[in-house]
Amino acid sequence: MRYCVRFYELARLFFSLLLLVAVSGICLAAEQTEQVSYAKTITALQKRYMDEVTAHQKYSAYAQRAEKENYPNIAHLFRGLSASEAVHARNFKKLLMDLGVKVKPPEKLEFTISTTKDNIRHATTVEAEEIDKEYPQILKTIAAENHKQAVLFITYAWKAEEQHRKLILKIKKASKRYFGLLAGRIEDEPNRYYVCMVCGSTLTELPTEHCPICNHSASEYQEVSGFPGIPDEE
Repeated sequence: MRYCVRFYELARLFFSLLLLVAVSGICLAAEQTEQVSYAKTITALQKRYMDEVTAHQKYSAYAQRAEKENYPNIAHLFRGLSASEAVHARNFKKLLMDLGVKVKPPEKLEFTISTTKDNIRHATTVEAEEIDKEYPQILKTIAAENHKQAVLFITYAWKAEEQHRKLILKIKKASKRYFGLLAGRIEDEPNRYYVCMVCGSTLTELPTEHCPICNHSASEYQEVSGFPGIPDEE
């Protein structure tokens, strides 16, 4: 009788293990199927994720350079842009993880940091490239797979990048000949920056009710820390 009980327990354990393996195999197959069905979307999200991480770190470095050149308000603008890019990177990472993709922690990236004048020119060029070419192409590429959340978050990022371009375009227009004069005016008129934690929208004033990009409550906005304040009068 004792041997029969032991045999029964071993048989139950064996079949439990078989069931566990079968369930794991089904889950793995489902995950792989999902990744295949959204192959283009995953590729696009991976690229956008790394681009946003790079932009986040780059704008942060631009802010540090502007501080060293005594442009605290331009530095604060770059901090605002950096905070927005961090929201986009977080959103894309979450989507990838939801799709069963392992996202490796980004390493410290290498990029060129020039003068604040040149950094502004470069930032405007990059934003224009993303707005006018990259984002429309990405949305066209992934349209057939119809991953609604991916389309939504990529559209959020696209619209936020349009805000970024508007914020820095007025500096870039005069940066070739009158940068010093224009930068001085900016330093005399500091802006606060507010970033929506849902979509990355970047504004100089809080919306009264809803975010103009994602339509979430204005309470989702957080002020970017480090506002330099109004310079003391001499």
